Amino acid sequence: MNITFFSSKPYDQQFFNEANAEFGHQLRFLEVPLNAQTAVLAQGAGVVCVFVNDVVSEPVLHQLADNGVRLVALRCAGYNNVDLKAAAALSLPVVRVPAYSPYAVAEHTLAMILTLNRHTHRAYNRVREGNFALTGLMGFDLHGSTVGLIGLGTIGIVTARILKGFGCRVLGYDIRPTAECQEIGVELTDLDTLYAQSDIISLHCPLTPQTHHLINEESIAKMKSGVMLINTSRGQLLMHGPLSRGLNRRRLNT
Repeated sequence: MNITFFSSKPYDQQFFNEANAEFGHQLRFLEVPLNAQTAVLAQGAGVVCVFVNDVVSEPVLHQLADNGVRLVALRCAGYNNVDLKAAAALSLPVVRVPAYSPYAVAEHTLAMILTLNRHTHRAYNRVREGNFALTGLMGFDLHGSTVGLIGLGTIGIVTARILKGFGCRVLGYDIRPTAECQEIGVELTDLDTLYAQSDIISLHCPLTPQTHHLINEESIAKMKSGVMLINTSRGQLLMHGPLSRGLNRRRLNT
């Protein structure tokens, strides 16, 4: 089978070539993203493999189908960039990664919190230049801090467990919370309370019409000055124009 990869990186080539060793498919890796201008490059492929920033719209799907593509494979869990109705109308199956390692994403969330809090990235650069000054590098104890988690799926729950290990008070909001949330000590609450009380807010929800631009000027106005905002989900959960205005007005740490 001929498979064309769009938006491919060296690590994609490495791991897919290794996985393909026992199957013998013909793999073609393209660095360009998939869109209406590049869809023609899939000609001759039975499958296209795409990533989060590729455009899999109705016009693109029509081009793919006309070029002989019979399957769209996403190497990501999210599928908001795919017109699923158009794919169904074309009888073009779409498959995706069922889930990422929740531990990898949750641990990366904590890595960003610790980096932003303790300024390790800035300290590293200073030390390389022989500057050992501590000015501007002061952080605060995570122990005893209040962290608000928006989204309590598998990743959100793993993040909550790690934060509880740090001694944090964890607030949580989800449209369908599970019993496990309260079992591990997450305090379920509404968004307004979470915004008002959290020292750190971390997003762990998918991009849907309901969550699009969830973080906007109105929600920022409800947060503490200096709140830390972490997003390991989708970029469009944040409305960037109002976010910039919020930065100027409330000293938001992101």
